[in-house]
Amino acid sequence: MTTVRSTVHRPEGAGHRGASEFTELAKLIRGGGLLRRRYGYYWTKLIAAPVVLGVCVVAFILIGDTWWQMFTAAVLAVVFTQIAFLGHDAAHRQIFVSGRWNDWISIVLGDLLVGMSYGWWQHKHTRHHANPNRIGSDPDIELPVIAVAAETVYVPRNRAAGWLRAHQGLFFFPILLFEGLSLHASSVRRVVTPGHLDRRWAEIGFLSIRVVGYLVLVFLVLSPGVAAAFLAVQLGLFGFYMGVSFAPNHKGMPVVPRDVSLDFLRRQVMMSRNIRGSRLLDAAMGGLNYQIEHHLFPSMPRPHLRKAAPTIAAYCREHGVPYTQTGLFASYAIVVRYINRVGLGERDVFTCPLVEQRSHLTSS
Repeated sequence: MTTVRSTVHRPEGAGHRGASEFTELAKLIRGGGLLRRRYGYYWTKLIAAPVVLGVCVVAFILIGDTWWQMFTAAVLAVVFTQIAFLGHDAAHRQIFVSGRWNDWISIVLGDLLVGMSYGWWQHKHTRHHANPNRIGSDPDIELPVIAVAAETVYVPRNRAAGWLRAHQGLFFFPILLFEGLSLHASSVRRVVTPGHLDRRWAEIGFLSIRVVGYLVLVFLVLSPGVAAAFLAVQLGLFGFYMGVSFAPNHKGMPVVPRDVSLDFLRRQVMMSRNIRGSRLLDAAMGGLNYQIEHHLFPSMPRPHLRKAAPTIAAYCREHGVPYTQTGLFASYAIVVRYINRVGLGERDVFTCPLVEQRSHLTSS
């Protein structure tokens, strides 16, 4: 199997050519009006988010102390995830021209409505966008439980640990049920830890209102047992929904060693995967299914991602850059197989996902 170095080696001058290729693509996208703001689209969502959340809270209070609230918990998990997607758009400057407006919208949506620190997410996500799937640079491949890069696999201490590591892909999705709790805990830890954080006191205030107020409301309306189950369902489904929306984007795509350099166009396209589907899937995944377009143009408004995809796919095909897309459930299967192979200790897994997905490579 081809090694990573021979796979990504580019002749002298390739960096400049790569930069000019992206510049040419950017002109095509800008000329097509795909970077212009979509104020009507986003104002509708910004108004709808607190209204829908308010309706859910009122319904929660009126339904009262009953096990039927488990359905309310599931609905809230979806609502919180959709609001988080909107906060993601604002953090990427997709909504307003003003960076200050986008920042405050992200803080209100993230800290106050969802309970996730914007400052924590911004620091982590910026590093991911700069170097997707790069060892030592992308925090999204430095997971505490699941190893997604061969360099991060430890030597099992016993046969049971070895079996668990070899079959770690099977546990990836169940573990996502704990992701919601992890996101909230990481957010609180970030805002109270010393170090630079813009608008720290605003985030502390909003997070305190959200976390404490939410818990007080739940335990005032529900009896302790029902309240505990409600929180478990809501947090579990929220984390799972977030996880299954982000997991197909890069997991199982090539992992880049620390000492390998790629031009911007190839770095963003070759390490990302698109998910084919309808507009319903676009809405369900918050536009994250157009991961290639999003990584190339992070400030592109969500409604334009679908429109930009055919142009970018054709351009990549013309310039010999692999543009990968597949179906949703096929992507999950790829993720599980890949993580299992990493757990088995395979060292040369850089090109494996590309080989396995040849039938899924497409330019449309």
